[in-house]
Amino acid sequence: MTTRQRRNSHYSKVLLPLGAIAVMAYFGYHSFNGDYGIWSRDRMRREAIGLEAELASLKAERLALLERAKLLRPESLDPDMIDERARRNLNVLKSDELVIDLAAARQARPQ
Repeated sequence: MTTRQRRNSHYSKVLLPLGAIAVMAYFGYHSFNGDYGIWSRDRMRREAIGLEAELASLKAERLALLERAKLLRPESLDPDMIDERARRNLNVLKSDELVIDLAAARQARPQ
């Protein structure tokens, strides 16, 4: 029986280490730059902090709007307040009322 012998090639000695280095380089690169890499995780963490701050401000705004909506319920309405606001927004006066414009008075007064 004859055996075939191969000549030792320099390429075969280098091929396995180069392949291993290439695989490690690939995973090393993506551990920093990938979708879930270190830098992406830091970016997502910063974005989450900003979104949490925005959520807190929106919750506060929502509570303020709920408080204003409570004032509009029929059982809590003050007729004088409704009359005052309606006339202020519509610029309507009764015939016996007098309006004093404080902003115009401040501008006319010398300092």
